[in-house]
Amino acid sequence: MKGYKSESIRNVALVGHGGCGKTTFLEAALLATGVISRLGKVEDGNTVSDYDKMEIEKGYSISTSLVPVEYKNVKINFVDTPGFFDFVGEVNSALRAVEAAAIVVDASSGVQVGTEKAWNSCKHFNIPKFFLINKTDKENVNVEEVIDELKSKFGTSVVTLDDKDALTEAIAETDEELMEKFFSGEEFTDEEFNRGLSHGIGAGDIVPVMSCSAMTGDGVEDALAKFIDLVPKATDHEEYDAENDSGEAIKVKVDASGKPAAFVFKTIADPFLGKISLAKVISGTLKGGQEIYNARAEKAEKLGSMFFMRGKTQEDAPAVEAGDIVAIAKLQFTKTGDTLCEKGNIIKFPPVEFPEPSLYIAVEPADKGDDEKVGTGLHKLMEEDPSFKLDRNVETHQMLLGGQGEIQLNIIMAKLKDKFGVDVVTVPQKIAYRETIKGTSDVQGKHKKQSGGAGQYGDVHIRFSPSQEEFEFSEELFGGAIPKNYVPAVEKGLKESMEKGPLAGCKVVNIKAVLYDGSYHDVDSNEMAFKIAASLAFKKGISEAKPCLLEPVMKLEIVVPDEYMGDVMGDMNKRRGKILGMEPLAGGGQKLMAEAPQAELFDYAIVLRSMTQARGSFTMSFERYEEVPAQIAQKIIAEHQEEQEK
Repeated sequence: MKGYKSESIRNVALVGHGGCGKTTFLEAALLATGVISRLGKVEDGNTVSDYDKMEIEKGYSISTSLVPVEYKNVKINFVDTPGFFDFVGEVNSALRAVEAAAIVVDASSGVQVGTEKAWNSCKHFNIPKFFLINKTDKENVNVEEVIDELKSKFGTSVVTLDDKDALTEAIAETDEELMEKFFSGEEFTDEEFNRGLSHGIGAGDIVPVMSCSAMTGDGVEDALAKFIDLVPKATDHEEYDAENDSGEAIKVKVDASGKPAAFVFKTIADPFLGKISLAKVISGTLKGGQEIYNARAEKAEKLGSMFFMRGKTQEDAPAVEAGDIVAIAKLQFTKTGDTLCEKGNIIKFPPVEFPEPSLYIAVEPADKGDDEKVGTGLHKLMEEDPSFKLDRNVETHQMLLGGQGEIQLNIIMAKLKDKFGVDVVTVPQKIAYRETIKGTSDVQGKHKKQSGGAGQYGDVHIRFSPSQEEFEFSEELFGGAIPKNYVPAVEKGLKESMEKGPLAGCKVVNIKAVLYDGSYHDVDSNEMAFKIAASLAFKKGISEAKPCLLEPVMKLEIVVPDEYMGDVMGDMNKRRGKILGMEPLAGGGQKLMAEAPQAELFDYAIVLRSMTQARGSFTMSFERYEEVPAQIAQKIIAEHQEEQEK
């Protein structure tokens, strides 16, 4: 593959509902341009774009892949994205590398949830949009009806390129002078028409609709030609927002003659080459062998092996100009979202936005000795997919995998086994409950061990009561009942005991302890004896002060279309949740503010997706601890006691 000048490069993301034919369209484009001799099929596992072993097994895309298509001396870098909603992180990273997105629509299905989500993602990232209606060869397909549905759903900005009247009106709305000319009945010159069309597409005011059949090849070359003519050139992109070394906002122009700067939008773990970084060159020219600087890591990197990727095929790239996308192997310190630049000209582009996990599962190694291998493998997989998180809960001692849904997490576990040879199993997720007290107590804790030789003696009297603080300790000793040098040991004994409460072995919080009396022995008393005495007092005192169990309560913001409001609110009530309020959203739908116990929310991501046909979404954060209802608390305590007796 030859090198291309900036003005001869187009970068286009293919987005849309799963199964709409994004990958097959690329096969048809490669066939039309002579790169392949026969059309690969997703179900046969022989497409250029879906080359990962897992993708071939599953029969659908699970990660972003780069497929350049050369047509009429222009290179179109197509970035193929997965259609399943679990892989929204892949879509977000792809949209950071392109000047436009083609939302692919299955002609036999029309507007689907994935179509809406793709539209919203493009709007969020302010990316010019095209609709590409695919599968027009299928029986009983009415393309005009699909176009009408697109217009009805997404507005008057959606226009077909052969509808001259609608297109002229849309172009007129992009410029006041053109609007005046339109209303006066004058025709636009070719220059005015093309300028208005280009401006309208770039601003998102015009969304062209094209159609094709990837399976038969009809319309594929026409679509490629329109991408070349209508997708903004890399050099037409408005200046990129960035920061300099001082954190000041700057603008970076797409200019091959400028100082080198590139943004890493994707990381691939290759079984042979190791880590591969996909980078969009924003400014200057990257050359093999040159030294580059990682602005985040503050480390120098050597650009060793650089190449253009077409699926898994790699072709050497000695030099890559601004606007192009290149793969760089074995960058030691670089990860997704990093900026590569000159050390003397520090530039930091904003990192990729990845959604927070909406679903967590608890896992443990199938083989208890593989804990370290599992951790290492998962951290490497996080480099490939930063939208999944690995957490270790310090209280429950569980390893938690967080992601966007079951499909993504199952893929992560399958990759862990396939690439790193270690297996994990899912286990029930534990809750980090707390214990506290609602009453008061006054108790003695006495530890006495005097059976010849060095003995132990410690005796404390402590009052326990509730507190707003996590732990309050004070002493009101009189007359030297206990020497002052033993008081810290008493406090330490109480703090250590708080790690494991008497009800369910949970951390104890919000208590006040006052040491007011006790006794000691001149010879046998020591710090250890008073620590033990304090722990005895703690166990007795908490048990007598109306202990109760607390559970974490989460704050939720749930976005749902109006038609699902009743179901979502009813479901939240079943989860012991409370609806705190709601507000209408500008684009339609409602945002619900709610609270619910964490114990009731482990499957919420799955249920909400099912309940709203994947149109609902939510964010969740910890709010506070609340007392567990008595009936539920009894069950938790009984389960803990059973576990202790095993």
